[in-house]
Amino acid sequence: EATLDLAERRRIRSAIRELQRQELERDEEALASKRFRPERGSHRQDDKENWPRSQHLEEEQQAALAALSQQLEAITSVEELTKLLRAAGEYEERKLIRAAIRKLRAEEIE
Repeated sequence: EATLDLAERRRIRSAIRELQRQELERDEEALASKRFRPERGSHRQDDKENWPRSQHLEEEQQAALAALSQQLEAITSVEELTKLLRAAGEYEERKLIRAAIRKLRAEEIE
């Protein structure tokens, strides 16, 4: 706002939006790499009898998260996503929903 040149202001705002978009993409990539990274030492913590059951539960959770991710991509309303966020019980679900909200807001800014 220190400059009176409108073209320069537009370039500055455009550069800021681009930086925000790049930052959002980096954050999403970091979340994705953390989300699907297998936990170290989880097999040691589980007892040999319970391991197949816990592995099965983990696979079910991953499948449910993938399905939720597909649903979230179809939603284009921040209000609807906010309602889902309030209703979500699991940390991973809330994390996915918050990422979808950030993505929609970034798209609105652009």
